[in-house]
Amino acid sequence: MSFVSFKLWAWHGKTKVLHLSWLAFFISFVVWFNHAPLLMLIKQDLDISDEQIDTILLLNVALTIPARVIIGMVVDRFGAKISYSVLLAVCSLPCFMFALADDFADLAWSRFLLGFIGAGFVVGVRIIGDWFPSNQIGTAEGIYAGWGNFGSAFAAITLPGLAFYFGEADGWRYAIALTGLISLVYAVVYYRNVENLPPELAGLHGKSASTMEVSSIKDLFLYILSLLPLYATLSLLTWKLSTTLNPILSEAWAISIHVLIWGVFLIHAYQMVQTNAERLSQPIPSIHHYRYRQVFVLAMAYLISFGSKLAVLSMLPMFFFNTFHGSHALSMLDAGFLASSFVITNVIARPLGGWLSDRIGRRLSLALFSAGLALGYFLMALISAEWSLVLTVLVTLICSIFMQAAEGAIFAFVPLVRRAITGEVAGIVGAYGNAGAIVFLIVLTFVSASGFFLLLGICSLILLGLVYFLEEPRNFITEILPDGSLLKIELE
Repeated sequence: MSFVSFKLWAWHGKTKVLHLSWLAFFISFVVWFNHAPLLMLIKQDLDISDEQIDTILLLNVALTIPARVIIGMVVDRFGAKISYSVLLAVCSLPCFMFALADDFADLAWSRFLLGFIGAGFVVGVRIIGDWFPSNQIGTAEGIYAGWGNFGSAFAAITLPGLAFYFGEADGWRYAIALTGLISLVYAVVYYRNVENLPPELAGLHGKSASTMEVSSIKDLFLYILSLLPLYATLSLLTWKLSTTLNPILSEAWAISIHVLIWGVFLIHAYQMVQTNAERLSQPIPSIHHYRYRQVFVLAMAYLISFGSKLAVLSMLPMFFFNTFHGSHALSMLDAGFLASSFVITNVIARPLGGWLSDRIGRRLSLALFSAGLALGYFLMALISAEWSLVLTVLVTLICSIFMQAAEGAIFAFVPLVRRAITGEVAGIVGAYGNAGAIVFLIVLTFVSASGFFLLLGICSLILLGLVYFLEEPRNFITEILPDGSLLKIELE
């Protein structure tokens, strides 16, 4: 089969799917982070404490970890068209609940449920992987993620102004409700304008298995082990919510949730074994072979790159303020402006990382970006009050560019592990990114800022070593059509 050339500004075929998908991701991020720029207004209106605000921020990401794994399985089974549309529509409901909240309990529950919309990223990874050939996947996935991620920044820029436009008393409620309405309307737009597969692949169907299929007993054990950190992170969140000064969970509730989390893990592990037991008892056709090691390495890579990004974003404004307040009279507002340099490159750097992966190879690109990221973090560990602000921003930009490019290279790889399970692969890799953020934020409470950057540099070197175990994807995949015939799909 052949693919037409990639024309970014065309509005048909795969380019139309790309634009509609990054817009869906963009809207999901606006909804997911619509509370952040309005927290001061919400605090004043509902008279909630700083500790309760910290709890809301934590709850906002709590459900995203299991959601990405679940949505990964859903999109592989039912397709991106229905998955993205339903996700955007259903998640508009807790958005409206948040806008109507009267107390902290309403805010907490609605924010917890809204964490599910963070899984929308996985859906787009799958549909773009289906529509684009491998020599364009890196660029397309980079544009999808880089432009879609800007939704959080767009929310921060526009929602405060909207809130004041609607009125000082309930303006924040109208601004948040408007994002929910946009999400609901766009769910219909996406459903009416997107198809799961290009016409050449229309005969293919999603897999029916309830959990990921693997190619060997060794891979089955690695799959089970790779999910342990995700469940452990949920337990860690439960512990955190039960040990604050004013815990949101009582000890009895915390114990019950711990038991539930690990009970679900045991059920999940049992389902994995049941799904794969019969097929692993006999030779597996070579067309279905893939190495789960690829998934695990990519997950660890995203844990280090994306996880460290979220952690650094949380501490960078205060780090700049504490470092330069005395020597450069830096205000908190200016410190926040300087810290924004760490993410402002995302719109360009992530697509660039994917594009370079398409040009020179995925494995080599990720290795180069990992080495650059390690260098960037080591340089950030040296930042002191004697540094000029220009040099500090330059080093921050260098580190950010390599970090965002590494993320682009990772998701240039994900759709090529095995087409039929792209959603599940993206779900696991994406969930590891969120888990990494929580782990790094906890580590940050035990070390100094310079020690934290040094640790991140060491982790980036570990990532450089892990890249050795990745294998460059093949230039074709083989799929079985409903009539039993084989379709060889050229990827280059």
